[in-house]
Amino acid sequence: MNKAELIEAIANNAGLSKSQADTALNACINAIKGELGKGGSVALIGFGSFSVGKRAARTGRNPFTGATLKIAARKVAKFSAGSDLKAVVNGEKKAGGAKKAAPKKAAPKKAAAKKKK
Repeated sequence: MNKAELIEAIANNAGLSKSQADTALNACINAIKGELGKGGSVALIGFGSFSVGKRAARTGRNPFTGATLKIAARKVAKFSAGSDLKAVVNGEKKAGGAKKAAPKKAAPKKAAAKKKK
């Protein structure tokens, strides 16, 4: 599934237009990026957690020339799957889509008056 397909799925499940779903998805992505950029983490209960990991500096090797080179330390984005996501992936649980709002019930009709004979 790519981003366009995800936007379409969000629009269908949430009853939104594709434009609204695109805006919502981009807002979520930007919020996650912003928090990770500050060194924080984002936990979505049942789905998973996004966090920042650190990779230490190390020595690498160019596979073509065999020359050694230094690889600088860096930060990386990490994702850890939550328990519900793991259960869905392993087939232990069904993926639940967003629940659509139930249609409003009409007001109860008054009983018709009985005719006298």
